[in-house]
Amino acid sequence: MLTDPPKSSFASDNTSGIVPEVLQALIEANDGPAIGYGEDPITSELRVAMNDLFDREVTTLLAWGGTGANIVGLQAMINSWEAIICTSSAHINVDECAAPEKFLGAKLIDIKSEDAKLSPVSLKKELEILGVVHHAQPGAISVTQSTEYGTLYSVQELKEVIALAKEAGLRVHMDGARIANAAAALQVPIAEFTCDLGVDILSFGGTKNGMAYGEAIIVFNEELVGAAEYIQKQSAQLPSKMRYIAAQFLAMLKNDLWLKHAAHANEMAQLLVQGISSIENVELTQETQVNAVFAKLPKESIETLREWSYFYDWERENEVRWMTSYSTTTEDVERLIDGIKLSISG
Repeated sequence: MLTDPPKSSFASDNTSGIVPEVLQALIEANDGPAIGYGEDPITSELRVAMNDLFDREVTTLLAWGGTGANIVGLQAMINSWEAIICTSSAHINVDECAAPEKFLGAKLIDIKSEDAKLSPVSLKKELEILGVVHHAQPGAISVTQSTEYGTLYSVQELKEVIALAKEAGLRVHMDGARIANAAAALQVPIAEFTCDLGVDILSFGGTKNGMAYGEAIIVFNEELVGAAEYIQKQSAQLPSKMRYIAAQFLAMLKNDLWLKHAAHANEMAQLLVQGISSIENVELTQETQVNAVFAKLPKESIETLREWSYFYDWERENEVRWMTSYSTTTEDVERLIDGIKLSISG
């Protein structure tokens, strides 16, 4: 019989509540009227803060969610005859209900990858169709940092794959739904693995790191700014009361709160790995580099555990995913570990 389940959910990092500082920022932003569509003082302050974060002038647009942010960014960088290269496990490929294809009218060229990362070798092969009129022409790549498998591109890995894309004339989109976890794990300034390497547009995630809602679209390439701004409106991703998203991001950026919470989530994932790696019949299927743990378990244990504390199946047979967040506690992790042990031992 299993003990008490964890108080926090391991199903996803977006199951957590709102960071207290973010909630307070929303309350303060609600004090009095403000001009809409980003013409308010709070959004103006965020634009300056993002310039400081990336150590250059960038264009900061705010969207309702991650799918919308990805659509705006990708559509701004390709033509109607072009395609986007990504991995087969990319969120834009499998978890956005074909929104990129519908709104962009573009083909996704998805490459199988065991670790959810694009490699120079796999990318180079797809670039062989450049100049062949019978094929959709690769116009951009989209990389996810950190990836859907909880893996992490090193700065060098990104440098190599982005350089290859740029040499071929492609633009570069980064899906950063968990960019905070990546930055916390890499322990380098965010600019070093984004704009410094040639990323054109970044979807900067906030929801999975403790915001209520909202993502940022950071446009580094000045040539894409005009298109992104009009597409944002056309795609129904221009919030009228934008200050409520801006206030959340400002709260997260203040005193590096975004990194603090992401680092905690990463640490809790490592604690979970340490606790389950020696359990018989538990097989880790991916290296845990941020806040995601992937493992194979006996089928009967999965069913028992999921009824006790819900989580998701993943792509391989008997593979599951556990996600930690800013609100995950050491006690939560210990309870999950105990539950896994008991479910397997019977």
